[in-house]
Amino acid sequence: MSKPIEKLKKQLIEISEVVNAFRSEAVQVRVVDKLLEAMIEFEKNEIDNTEVFIKKKPETNTTVNIAQRKKPGATRVLHKLLNTDFFKTPHSISSIAEYCMKKLDSDFKTSELSGILLKLSNENKLRRQRNEENNRFEYIKI
Repeated sequence: MSKPIEKLKKQLIEISEVVNAFRSEAVQVRVVDKLLEAMIEFEKNEIDNTEVFIKKKPETNTTVNIAQRKKPGATRVLHKLLNTDFFKTPHSISSIAEYCMKKLDSDFKTSELSGILLKLSNENKLRRQRNEENNRFEYIKI
């Protein structure tokens, strides 16, 4: 294997014990997310704003800044939606996923969104209510 992959494997083994010590999967994901953000920031500073070549189409190469490659995750996208007027009207999980795909260019499965939406409703940021017509949950801002 190449040296960067070996280095990454070694780093993952080192942090796996610490991450797995947390019982909550949500906490584990958050810890790994923070570590990856710190690693990306460190690499950005280490590379000193050097651009990376990414092949978008087979015939062309374009330069893209490292920070521009990473799309925001489901939690970040839902928090952004909370700060808009989107949740002034009730939305089902599928309509939220569809909106994210069409308007925000973020493709999330409904299973990725459901846990985050439940957490936001438990934190009293959203209200979770059943739709009488289809008996599915809808989310609206409190």
